[in-house]
Amino acid sequence: MSEESSKSVKALRYDQGETQACTEPLTVELPLQIKINERPFSVTMRSPGDDRHLVTGLLFTEGIVDPREASVSYAEETHADSGEVIAVNVEVPEAYLCESAFDKRSLLANASCGLCGQKELDIEALGRKPLAPPERLPLDQVTVLMERMQAAQQVFTRTGSTHAAAAFDMSGNLLCLFEDIGRHNAVDKAVGQLIEKDQLETASILVVSGRISFEIVIKAYHAGIPFLLAVSAPSSFAVEMCQLWGITVLGYCRETRATVYSHPEQVST
Repeated sequence: MSEESSKSVKALRYDQGETQACTEPLTVELPLQIKINERPFSVTMRSPGDDRHLVTGLLFTEGIVDPREASVSYAEETHADSGEVIAVNVEVPEAYLCESAFDKRSLLANASCGLCGQKELDIEALGRKPLAPPERLPLDQVTVLMERMQAAQQVFTRTGSTHAAAAFDMSGNLLCLFEDIGRHNAVDKAVGQLIEKDQLETASILVVSGRISFEIVIKAYHAGIPFLLAVSAPSSFAVEMCQLWGITVLGYCRETRATVYSHPEQVST
């Protein structure tokens, strides 16, 4: 993520009864319209940059199109004055689109909720085949993974307001990391790059900086990632779906602590 992902604003800081004028860096949030074959699909709020990865990952994790099977091309539209990317059009052969592609979303998708724009949700249609991890995850590796993710969060260091998603292989090698104002956007950007670099089957661990909701779980499931780690806790429904889909979820991964919420048999102490 580039420096354009943050901008400075003037502010007043209050500290112990004293007032001081200051300049604060803030994470940039702007809308991106996503089109498929020139037809409006969705508008999502995101941190600018890595838009191709974002769109690739979003369309894949939501079951719209698999870029590994279809010939997909991308074209960006920019604002005439600012030069900012305001839209991405994805050209996909109609035969590779899911039948209900344009019925899945309403116009606006909030950055903090990956499925809030959905018009309907069919759990049975999302899949029931559980994932099978290649090996067990050593608990002593969790702290190392969290530290590697946090060390790479450059925008969060400046602004304190971005989320991160990092993908690792079973050996703990960092495959990619993305930051965004939205938790789900960060995951989609990570999945998008994994697809483009042909590393999706190599990724076995997804680490996220916030809480784990159902939307994060389904993206991990579609990406075939069997281990999901987070700084905060999962929701109850997220844990239920992890049990069903064979995903081992660990929350409260802080310092030397971690709580295993599903499939503890896949974790080695």
